[in-house]
Parts: sequence; structure tokens; C-alpha cells
Amino acid sequence: MPETEPVSRLDRAAFYLAFAASLAVLFSIAASQLLLALAFPVLLFSRARLRLPRIWLPLAVFIAGTLISLATSEDPTAGLPQLRKLFVFLLLPVVFSAFRHTSEAARLLQAWFGAAALSALVGLGQFAGKLAEARRLRVGFYDYYVSERISGFMSHWMTFAGELMIVGLLLASWWLFAPRPRPWVRWLAAVVAALMAAALLLNMTRSVWLATAVGGCYLVWFWKRRLLIALPLLLAGLLWLGPEPVRARLVSLVRPKPEVDSNLHRLVCWRTGWRMIQAHPWLGLGPEMVRLRFQDYLPPDAPQPLPTGWYGHLHNTYLHYAAERGVPTALAVLWLLAQAFFELAGAARRLPKACGELRFLLHGSAAVVLAVAVSGLFEHNLGDSEVLMLFLAVLACGYLAVRQSCALLTRPRTE
Repeated sequence: MPETEPVSRLDRAAFYLAFAASLAVLFSIAASQLLLALAFPVLLFSRARLRLPRIWLPLAVFIAGTLISLATSEDPTAGLPQLRKLFVFLLLPVVFSAFRHTSEAARLLQAWFGAAALSALVGLGQFAGKLAEARRLRVGFYDYYVSERISGFMSHWMTFAGELMIVGLLLASWWLFAPRPRPWVRWLAAVVAALMAAALLLNMTRSVWLATAVGGCYLVWFWKRRLLIALPLLLAGLLWLGPEPVRARLVSLVRPKPEVDSNLHRLVCWRTGWRMIQAHPWLGLGPEMVRLRFQDYLPPDAPQPLPTGWYGHLHNTYLHYAAERGVPTALAVLWLLAQAFFELAGAARRLPKACGELRFLLHGSAAVVLAVAVSGLFEHNLGDSEVLMLFLAVLACGYLAVRQSCALLTRPRTE
């Protein structure tokens, strides 16, 4: 809808509902999905034209692959929760269609920053409580904490970590590329960033640490790439000066504690998933069947009893979708992530530095896509509805900036 077109009450209602659905995901998945269910019909009855970003084709292939896999599954009724979960993908066209300008997307990001800061504060309070509880029980804090970490407003620490990663990278992009705000705004942003960084560090989710570092390196590369040489120094400082549990968690990447850290557990999941893919490469076992048939595909030499951990999914987004819905469907996910990253990053590179608001949205969205892709190597992050909905809203905001940047670059110059 052109900027000069009048805005009806239904247009504004669709925008506010899409905004609220995107924001509520940081507090309650039920509230977010309820708001999305209201936003979609309001959008259909408004003046706004329903639009899809350029990644509609790989997304359509993924949805089609899911439906075909469900239809050919040995137990289609078991996979119905995944069919219902396709509803959350409506957030992508709803936000992309209801938002008319990147200034509205920027306001959503600012609301995310505030919400994530509140969630981080709650998480830090949870950490203090767990530290006091471990001391009261006189148990080793690391072993006590790793199995039940801080989760903020969320029900699980992985969800909390994924949301902090996404919003934190957007905030970093705002700090590096957005037009300079008033000094007090930058100070407030620094406090918010410190809260989020502390909560993310104390959340101790290693895959998210790695993914956030990769996304952060992308942002620094396009800001002042020479600063990347300080990265080894930062890691060394964390190992030397960081809190003892954080240092132990970093060391666990190469020297895990067998009954606490999940390294061996993930290897069992990945090997089992590979056996599933070999047996059912094209259509997979069917939605939810990885969880139900896991024991049937265990490698013969798998340790018994199995290492402590959750065996309901494969702890790798690409392996999981390949085993559950077939290799073509998993490739559609890779296609979507690769296309989104290169289109967002490419649009950011083509813009002049003066276009700060567009550049921060584009670079921030590209960094989020990169981080989600990396963390998906170690966790089924896109299977988490909260993380998925937040990611879809970020994609919608990013492609809104792509559309506006294309219009800006193709606008004829006036003498």
C-alpha cells in the first residue's frame, strides 16, 4: 500500500494486532498466537494487500513437504500438532503486510529491546535464587544449575537464550549502524545491552553463545573489521576472569562432564537421526515420528543406559527435518535461510551509510538469520514456537527494509 494512501481504522487495527503479536512472543506464546489469530482476519478485511516476502517459494516447498510427509506417515494423527503449528507462519505475511514503513519496524525493535531487558532482569533474579539454593543445599553449583537454568519469562532456558540472541543482535546492529540518537538514549541502550549480555552469559547455552558470536562477527565485519582481531583476547579474558561456572561451561566444549554436559547425548541423537535419514530419505518418518520411533533407530553400539538428555528431537534442525519430513524439506529450510541472508546482507551493502535506519534493520536481520542457522546445527531451534515466531517477525521487518531500499535505489535522481 503506498505511503500516500489513506489509512483506515482496519489498517491501523491490523498493524496494532501484528505489532502486539510480535511483541507478546517475548512474554507468552498463547497471547502471541491469540493476537495473530485476530490480526489475520482483520488484515484480510482491511485495505492492505496481503504480501509475501521473496522467500515465499522455499517456505512453500517446506510447507508442502510437511503436508506430504504427514500424509504418508505411518501414524498421521500423531503429527497433527505439527500441522497446527504451521499456523504460526502466518506471522510472516501478517507483519510484512500490516507494517507500511521501516519506522514502524524500528518501533517494534525498540519494544523488543525493552521487553528483553525485563526478561533479562527476571533471569538474573532467577540466577541469584538458584545460586542461593545451591549454597543452602550444599551442592556443587555447576552440576545443580546446568540441568535447570534461568529462563526469564519463558518455560525453558533454550527458548530464553534463543530470544536473547535474536534481540541482542538487533540491538547491537542498532548501536553500530543506526543514526546517532540523543546521549541519554545511548546510555539507556548500553544498560539494556549489559542486562541482556549478562543474562545470555549466565544462561550458559553454548550453541547460542557460538551463534551470537558468529552473528556479532558479521556485524563488526561491516562496521570496523579490524576490531575482530580482539576476539581471541575477549575469549581469553572470559576464560581467565569470567565466573567459575561460565569458565567450566566453556571448557565443557572440549572436556565435558559425562553426566552433566550434553556432548555425548547429542552425538547419540545425530547418529540415530542419520540412520533414520538413510532408511527414509525422501519423505522422512513423518511429523512427530522421530520422537516416537527414536529407540527403533538407535545405533547398535549406543551407550546403555543412554546419556542424560532429551530425546524428543535430534538437536539439529537440519537433521531433524530430514529425518522427520525428508531431505528435500530439510533442503528447503537451508534454501530459505541462505536466500534470506544473502538478500538482506546484499541490500545492506548496496545502501549508502547515510541510510542508517535501513542499514541497521538489514544488517541486524542478516545477523539474526546467520545466528539462527548456526545455532540450528546444535539445537532444533526452529521447532521452538517462540523462537520461530520471533524469527519470522524479524524476517518480515528485514524484508520490509529490503523493499524500501530497492525503492530508494531505483528512485530517479532529481537535478
